[in-house]
Amino acid sequence: MVQLTEDLIEAFNALRIIPLATADKNGVPNVAPMGAKTLADPETILVMDNFMQKTVANIRENPKAAIYVWGEGVKGCFQVHGDVTYVNEGEQFETFRKETLERMPNVPAKGMLVIKITDVYTCTAGPGAGDKLI
Repeated sequence: MVQLTEDLIEAFNALRIIPLATADKNGVPNVAPMGAKTLADPETILVMDNFMQKTVANIRENPKAAIYVWGEGVKGCFQVHGDVTYVNEGEQFETFRKETLERMPNVPAKGMLVIKITDVYTCTAGPGAGDKLI
């Protein structure tokens, strides 16, 4: 798996909400804003399933996702790709669920996406746009 650099970790953590893209088995895309997210480690992103419908259906058919990292406080623009597993039990899930419910007590926190990072690309405008970083 790919590990995020300190700059990329800082960029990810600077964002309150990230757009998460998935696609079903036929390639029909879905993009949804995700606020309950964290880095478990430099190669793993966790996203809590609060109200996911299409996202979870897509992950079950096609366990891949992309996250767009750009916004206020972010130096640069990045696209992070990963392989996804859906988890709704275990110590890591319970810990993240507890953290999520402390911040957002009215959400169901019923499962989570475990995204193992496979690739990172730049999406900053210019001649290198789309280049693979790691």
